[in-house]
Amino acid sequence: MTFQTYSLFVLSIIMIYFGRVENRFNLLQLQGDIDKLKADFNSSNSDVADGRPIFTGKLSNWTERNEKRIILSQIVSMYLKILENTDKSKAHVRNITEELYTLKASLSDDSKKMEYLKDLTKLQVNDLKIQRKAVNELFSVLQKLGDTTSSYKRKRSQFQRECKC
Repeated sequence: MTFQTYSLFVLSIIMIYFGRVENRFNLLQLQGDIDKLKADFNSSNSDVADGRPIFTGKLSNWTERNEKRIILSQIVSMYLKILENTDKSKAHVRNITEELYTLKASLSDDSKKMEYLKDLTKLQVNDLKIQRKAVNELFSVLQKLGDTTSSYKRKRSQFQRECKC
């Protein structure tokens, strides 16, 4: 599959996943617009088929609905960055961009969660003040982690009791 085919596939997943396939949104029209975008990017070039997919391969690692929303919000942002420097006078570029901005708006909370995750990676863990604060919060963090894992185990055991497998 080419990058553009994957793009359409990922975009379709995003649209369907968030309930955007309705009267206002015509996936077939968007597919036509993406076909035109493929031509703009000369995506039939042989180097596009080399290697692994960019986005769809990553999606399979995310299983929970909230996790998927976080990663999909980032994928939508990446598509918007790709389209930043394209010719906005073309109707198909405007249509795709508008739909992506609509999706991004519906995913704004998830984008904030991703920003929080990025901020965590920037924490200066060698800073003594941050270390002190972190150690001060350690019990609470472990407590919340325990609540999360016990809730998961409880749901899992309930499912196993209900399942007549």
